[in-house]
Amino acid sequence: MAIIELYSKRQKKLLHGENEVYTYNKIPQPLKVQIVHVIQDTIGKDRQYQDRAKQLYKFIHKTICREYGIFKLGGEYQTDEEQLLNFFLQTKNINEFLDIIELSFKCMELIKKDFQSYAHQVTVHLTPDEAIEELNLRFKEHSVGYQFDGRQIIRMDSTYIHAEITKPTISLLQNSKFEGANEEYLKAHDYYKEGKNKECLTECLKAFESTMKIICKEKGWTYQETDTASKLINVCFEQNLIPSFSENQFSSLRQLLITGIPTLRNKLGGHGQGQVLQTVDDGITRYGLNLTGTNIIFLIEKSGL
Repeated sequence: MAIIELYSKRQKKLLHGENEVYTYNKIPQPLKVQIVHVIQDTIGKDRQYQDRAKQLYKFIHKTICREYGIFKLGGEYQTDEEQLLNFFLQTKNINEFLDIIELSFKCMELIKKDFQSYAHQVTVHLTPDEAIEELNLRFKEHSVGYQFDGRQIIRMDSTYIHAEITKPTISLLQNSKFEGANEEYLKAHDYYKEGKNKECLTECLKAFESTMKIICKEKGWTYQETDTASKLINVCFEQNLIPSFSENQFSSLRQLLITGIPTLRNKLGGHGQGQVLQTVDDGITRYGLNLTGTNIIFLIEKSGL
């Protein structure tokens, strides 16, 4: 049998300090139970005289045991399914928890190639795609910073956007001057994790506007508390927060700052829906969060506050 590259073998270099939106080392017991339900509903129960689900549990169990250098995960008279899932529910080791998820969901993806045949022999309640979608939603629901993507578990802070935008933004906003903007930006993330995408975009705009108001106040620049994002952006340009000699270089950035977050919010988040129910999908919402973070980082760093 080939050596399986488990999650724990890759888990070396990821840093995780303070100011995280997601947690990484605490796994709520309800999340474990929910994931067990997902695994059982997808691997399923064998129909009479079939053993495909049983063989799949055996493969996962034996692979984990081989990689850990042990013979079994549970008691003498437990099935492979019982040993695997009971161990999963009881382990306090985050890497063991993630190893079992990753290998189980990799196997579920393999089922997809032959799912119709598999479903004729096994009683299942979720397709592999549905299982992966629910797993990622459960992680998000519990603010646990992992996702199953590309047939492997990834940490949210191992992605470029989370490492280069989200964390630096939260770090900058923890300056006491930006307390209000920080609260709004964190609330935007909370809404995103709850699936409240319109509310998320609204808080993005609030955080963006609050940041500019604080910069204007600290710099002594004239502005009104009722100013919209567009007016505040104009003040920042008039005061050369973005240097005038870089006008050509930043022309596209200026357009982005003026139309980006406000447009997303105005069209999708903050105004009446009219006769057509508007929906904001996760992709647009993630874009709004990331664009907010990028702009906040730029403005604060340029202001020197």
